[in-house]
Amino acid sequence: MDAQAQSALRVRLTRLSRALLWGDLEADTEQAGFITRFQAALAEGESSTREMAEMALAWAARTRQQSDQRAAVAFADTHVPWRDDNRHLWTFIEDGDEEDQPQRTRPQAPPQAGGLPPRHYPEWDPSSQHMRPDWVCVFDGLQPAGDATQIDRLLAEHSATSKHLQRLLDALKPQGRQRLRQQAQGTELDVDAALRAVVDARASGHTLDERVYSSHQRQGRNMAVLLLLDLSASVNDAVPGVEGQTVLSLTRAAVALLAQAIQTLGDQLAIAGFHSNTRHEVRYWHIKGFGEHWQADSAPKARLAAVQGAYSTRMGAALRHAGHLLSGRRADKRLLLVLTDGQPADVDSNDPMDLIDDAAHAVRELRDQASIYTHCVSVDAQADDYVQRIFGARYSVIDRVEQLPRRLPEIFVALTR
Repeated sequence: MDAQAQSALRVRLTRLSRALLWGDLEADTEQAGFITRFQAALAEGESSTREMAEMALAWAARTRQQSDQRAAVAFADTHVPWRDDNRHLWTFIEDGDEEDQPQRTRPQAPPQAGGLPPRHYPEWDPSSQHMRPDWVCVFDGLQPAGDATQIDRLLAEHSATSKHLQRLLDALKPQGRQRLRQQAQGTELDVDAALRAVVDARASGHTLDERVYSSHQRQGRNMAVLLLLDLSASVNDAVPGVEGQTVLSLTRAAVALLAQAIQTLGDQLAIAGFHSNTRHEVRYWHIKGFGEHWQADSAPKARLAAVQGAYSTRMGAALRHAGHLLSGRRADKRLLLVLTDGQPADVDSNDPMDLIDDAAHAVRELRDQASIYTHCVSVDAQADDYVQRIFGARYSVIDRVEQLPRRLPEIFVALTR
């Protein structure tokens, strides 16, 4: 067969392999550049399969010829006599198995003694456009306690903000009993309405208006709020331009002020945090339960003082678990308030859009199936694109992290006005 009617791809690959292995063969200009890149990657230390694959794809794109797509392939002089012990030949890797490999920079969190068994949740699969059933394991845990006086000191440091919030809360606070006048039924006679009804009936000759009673109803808010905190490793980062402050320290102050405000209003409140280390380990930390009192009980403050950031942000699973817990509360309105500093991500997810789309599915599920209103507060100045994809119009972005202690309670007040 005419050599020009054959694909020379295998020949070129063989020449490249020999040049990479021995480095002393003559190579054309294109190969020489990739040999230099290959040797530089080895010189930097242990490389990765992904890095080599990216280099190979770049070589294929750079050296592609029209004949490469021909079915007939040239095999002459394409033997490379290297030694292969076949250790990788019998390793079968399915999609998703790579997450089972040990994480060099992310050690597995130890299991919690006496902890509950994991709860399994589905996750959206973008390739099949269906939910993967029982795909994610969520472990409940009670956040270990720290020093509650640290939270009291934070509240004292932000006393000016607390006074500002108190003025906002006075407009929302229930004002006790409200008297309803001119009722057809009631516990008392509405004297003014009765006299007016008699005068009108005599003047017009019409039937007496029977709405001459008054009754009372208790004014109040019947709201359940679950504050869900993103406790991924990035919250440990220092805040630029603010000495001695991290995202986590400002989060503690903001949460303490918000909890104090919600307690004043009498709303039901629970606080939890989450982080993840692959789909097999999403940790959900209970910081304050609905039945605990923020002011009278020091335990929630002690737990808030001890929260730490670690691992990644598998938000969809945490949203589903929080929604499951919130859906059991009796309330006129149920609000899931999410505080985060970045987009959903995890070490076993290669495409950043996968977990973003899964979180968006979780938000829609909570809205349509459990009537739970979800709102996100992000301190990532670049969050608008992905947070809008997840939460729609129900989000707020705080561009300056140092404003979080003041802005978070203000956002809550505006949401529930």
